[in-house]
Amino acid sequence: MKNFFFYAAMLLLAASCNGSLLDVPDLQGQADDPSLRHEMIVLGSQLEDPYSVDNMNAALASLYSTKADRVVVEPSHLYLRFLPACEAELELLESCGLELLDHPVDYEIVREGDYYHDPDVPEGEITWQYAVVEKGHAFPGGIRYEILDECYIPSDEDIATRAGGVDWAEVEREAYRLTGNAGMLAPETRARESGTPQGRITIVDDKLGAEDGVKGVKVSCNSFVKFAHAYTDDEGYYKVDKNFNSRPRYRIVFKNKTGFAIGFNLLLQPASASTLGKNSPKGVNLSVSSSSDRKLFTRCVVNNAAYEYYRSCGSDDGDISTPPSNLRIWLFQNLELSSAPMLRQGAVVDDSVISDFLGEYTFLLKIFLPDLTIGLRGAGDYAEVYSRTVHELAHASHFMQVGKTYWNKYIKAMMSAFVNSGFTTYGNGTEENAGFCEIGEMWAYYMQSKLYRERYSLPDAAFGTSYWFYPQIMLYLDDRGLNRYKIFSSLTSDIDSREMLKKKLQYMYPEFKSAIVQAFGRYN
Repeated sequence: MKNFFFYAAMLLLAASCNGSLLDVPDLQGQADDPSLRHEMIVLGSQLEDPYSVDNMNAALASLYSTKADRVVVEPSHLYLRFLPACEAELELLESCGLELLDHPVDYEIVREGDYYHDPDVPEGEITWQYAVVEKGHAFPGGIRYEILDECYIPSDEDIATRAGGVDWAEVEREAYRLTGNAGMLAPETRARESGTPQGRITIVDDKLGAEDGVKGVKVSCNSFVKFAHAYTDDEGYYKVDKNFNSRPRYRIVFKNKTGFAIGFNLLLQPASASTLGKNSPKGVNLSVSSSSDRKLFTRCVVNNAAYEYYRSCGSDDGDISTPPSNLRIWLFQNLELSSAPMLRQGAVVDDSVISDFLGEYTFLLKIFLPDLTIGLRGAGDYAEVYSRTVHELAHASHFMQVGKTYWNKYIKAMMSAFVNSGFTTYGNGTEENAGFCEIGEMWAYYMQSKLYRERYSLPDAAFGTSYWFYPQIMLYLDDRGLNRYKIFSSLTSDIDSREMLKKKLQYMYPEFKSAIVQAFGRYN
């Protein structure tokens, strides 16, 4: 695996661009918050699950000795773990709607973290994935699994109606007490008050001086085998669909409801998660800013930038191809360069030259590596992280229009220019197939500038204007009415040089001929 990541890093480098609701706690996501650690989770002793059928029966008998023989607690759920052999199996499990965790839920967590890898699973392989399913749930065959326990989790309806004349909320609390987990009950629930977790996740754009919701992220919470989750709306609000008596553990999972995922931790996981620790069953609010934990902040910015970009691709003025729904984005805190190799979509790695170079790692590269990488070194505020992200997303739209064959040539041209120019990003424009780089980067820098201008009301902001491919050409045309949707329509798979682009634009938009001639003549 070390060789795999080394080769992958070399490939990515060469292909890089330089470029209060309720009575709930309010968190600030500060860097010194122990619940926001990013190392591997450290597990302690195994705990006794209050929701096991045996323990729920014991709690029922403790409270209702005369009903214990008449009210039978039968398994409602299974607690189990899967061991997917590949990401296809992992995605199959996710497609079934399973809430998957990479660590067991019936162990003490000695130290929080972003991820866990079972020591018995070899490095580089997907670790055990833990889940809770309803009894009788039909999950995919052919995937290795183990049933760990049979559980009874009272439904909210049974709790509300006191099904069978039983106060199931109190039975649940009694099960916690009998199993030695009374300390996990929230103070308010000891007074027979439960909570439905809800709240708001927000982020501050310091350049705008405005707070916005973190959009479309998954807020997951659980206490032992009792799980619930919800996705935030456009304002960052969420509300899960279950009540809790105990203090659940909260996590933000960066697998957006739009489909894209943000993640990188040198382990084969589909998306990063930021753990918020155990909090009130009524919910938790979280306010994120540039002074918050660095990884949490950058994940939230990239998430919002991508969410808003996807939404912006269609308008009354036209359409830009939306990036793939399963786009994978990796964030690198210690790199400055970013890239759009579109590896997960099959670009580059299907090329025979790259396959020969990577050998046995080609399969892993295609399955587990990213479509986009965002280098975050030097990106200290929201605006800088935002601008780098939309640049790469513009590349993803371009890829969707031109396809893999074109993209392979583009990436190979970037790699060749990088090496042959003495490791200068983009080369100097004289390299073979430099036109692919010219068109791709002209478009991406233009979109970076355009979206930055619109977000921050800075009409003169411009990125990449010192490079030989002159994104100013597109900015010039845009200022004269040839908008992004019209320009994008011209970027088909037959356009691989500035001259070809000029001819295509003149053909498609003869009414703009004068502006087109002026733009290409001015920057030559």
